[in-house]
Amino acid sequence: MQNSHSLFSLVFFLILLYGCDDSQQEPTQVSLVSALGNSAEQDLTRYRQAIAIRPFSFPEDHSAHPGFKNEWWYFTGNLKTQDGRRFGYQATFFRIALRPDIAERPSAWATHQIWMAHMALSDFETGEHLTAQRFARDALGFAGSSASGLKIWLEDWQLELSPDGMIWSLALKEKSFSFDLQMVPLKAVVLQGDQGLSKKGNAPGNASYYYSIPRLETRGSLTINGAQHMVQGDSWLDREWGSSALEEGQVGWDWFSLQFDSGEELMYYQIHCRGGVPDGNGHGSWVAREGSVSPLGSEQIQLQPIRYWVSEQGERFPVSWRLSWPERDKAWLIEAVFDDQLMEMAVRYWEGAVTATEVASGRVVGRGYLEMTGY
Repeated sequence: MQNSHSLFSLVFFLILLYGCDDSQQEPTQVSLVSALGNSAEQDLTRYRQAIAIRPFSFPEDHSAHPGFKNEWWYFTGNLKTQDGRRFGYQATFFRIALRPDIAERPSAWATHQIWMAHMALSDFETGEHLTAQRFARDALGFAGSSASGLKIWLEDWQLELSPDGMIWSLALKEKSFSFDLQMVPLKAVVLQGDQGLSKKGNAPGNASYYYSIPRLETRGSLTINGAQHMVQGDSWLDREWGSSALEEGQVGWDWFSLQFDSGEELMYYQIHCRGGVPDGNGHGSWVAREGSVSPLGSEQIQLQPIRYWVSEQGERFPVSWRLSWPERDKAWLIEAVFDDQLMEMAVRYWEGAVTATEVASGRVVGRGYLEMTGY
């Protein structure tokens, strides 16, 4: 972690600077995981907790759950143009509760919620990794989520779901790059963990409610420095909400989402301690071509770092991994498309496009995304 400040404190500081000019000093960077552990600064028991298995209902559960402290809508994908130029993208909306009370207050400025969003674009041709972030209060229309249906926005960054629940739309625009994408699910919702309850540790409540849509057919446009590219490909949606996740000694995770040319998908994450040492908490799922789901645990999946990339600040990120599933006689080499896909913003982590090469044949058999925190 970069320092001991919580994301709660960081967000307050950033909101005070909201609207200031570019001459302001950049805020101190903090670790994303600092917001997801128990802390003496916060009484997390006043929030709702992810403790018991619950029924999921869609499209209702695609919307916000404001009684919980943290929540996110996480899109990643690999796209290409008609002539074969490839890109990876990420678009994420985070909801962060400032306090557990959710009752309305009379002031139009009043809010219990802060929103943060990240966008990133990896250009495989140039090796350029473009990033942007926003923070906004859930007040005066700056940011928020709709009460009926799904619409989330931070100013003109928007995520919408059609009334029939079948078309997701992303529209995010910055000066140097933008997305305008429409996505249609090709696979049903996958409840991760134990029927959607994803435990990260042993203590009750150190968990999240977690589901994925592992493949969405994606079409639309990317604009880079004024040049528009029509693209198509596959996206992945991860949804999580909870009030605490990590416990003492846990500092981060390694998360893989892989989409294979065979029509199968794999998600797996492991929690690790300092130095990237796994602590035995690892979970995931294998989705067959026809949609059947096989849960995965740390006793089934083996992860071995192969090669590291070192950032300017000295962090060593493993950007090449061997991921093995011995009982199915499967093994892949998971490699970053290019090394520097660091999300070097107020919250700092590595998130980037990867290829999956079958070890037995040496063929690239899939693509996906890798996220690493706590290094």
